[in-house]
Amino acid sequence: MHLPKALILAILLPFGLYSTYVVYEVGYVAIFTSHFNVVGMQVLVDLVIACSLAMIWMWRDAAASGRNVWPFLITTLFLGSIGPLSYLLLAPQPHVVAGRAHG
Repeated sequence: MHLPKALILAILLPFGLYSTYVVYEVGYVAIFTSHFNVVGMQVLVDLVIACSLAMIWMWRDAAASGRNVWPFLITTLFLGSIGPLSYLLLAPQPHVVAGRAHG
């Protein structure tokens, strides 16, 4: 998956700053314990499913491209979407040959 780096940064930076603010305000553990109700648990389970799928994709993509996926998997486990967004941001640029992307 190749997305423009500017788009990834436009998502990652504000989300990362907001996440940092939330952790500062309530603490890391409170992010999870605040979901201990039926609505919050649905959101938490959905996030776990989405991040698990992203981790599987990163694992397969990294194996195909020879990248080290471990830092991004660990980041995903502890910081959610920041892991896959970082993986995309730090992906090598595709080669452009005669107007077509390769790589």
